[in-house]
Amino acid sequence: MLRPTFAVGTFRGRRAALLATAVVAPLAMAGCNAPGAGFGVGAYSSMVDSRYTLPAVPTHKFNPKFLRQIVSYNGREKAGTVIVDTDNRFLYFVLPNRKAVRYGIGVGKEGMAWGGRAVIGMKKQWPTWTPTANMVRRDPKLKKYLGGFKPGIGNPLGARAHYLYRGGRDSNYRIHGTNEPFSIGTAVSSGCIRMLNHDVIDLYRRTKVGTKVIVRHGNRNVASL
Repeated sequence: MLRPTFAVGTFRGRRAALLATAVVAPLAMAGCNAPGAGFGVGAYSSMVDSRYTLPAVPTHKFNPKFLRQIVSYNGREKAGTVIVDTDNRFLYFVLPNRKAVRYGIGVGKEGMAWGGRAVIGMKKQWPTWTPTANMVRRDPKLKKYLGGFKPGIGNPLGARAHYLYRGGRDSNYRIHGTNEPFSIGTAVSSGCIRMLNHDVIDLYRRTKVGTKVIVRHGNRNVASL
């Protein structure tokens, strides 16, 4: 069976793609003009979210392919589906009209160990982080956070967290922000799927509880860039 392929949209089609996104992406009308929404360098400027101020992302220091952008999509998944491509370090949110929003991600050991289909069972803004038992075994210094790491800029889950459920139960797999922006596009020592805080906020606006998520390993036939 053919896997979906993705391709970067041309500059000529960018205006049409952006217009389509503004109209059909599942964002509330108020969210379309929210800080950090949209595409390009302006989407990564400093912004205030809740009571926290997110610093601007130094986009000139990133590989452009890992910044938020519209790409073409020829797969069978319906609009509103999230697809995680762990090997290529991308996450896609499928839009109508054979388009998708692509984000760069960082993938931890837990992220590589889990795959398949799930749904977003819970969403949290500025979540508390608690290390798993495996994390504490690898790094005993994390034991002090077993009571929970308070929300904030330094929190490992960043600005948002999507909790993936399978069979009605928490899978312990997360799609979340990060306090280490330069880990995007890399394999990291621990954690699941991390995104730039600006990007995970954008994804949070597009998703809902019940959104289908597909996590794939193996780069063959997954992405054509």
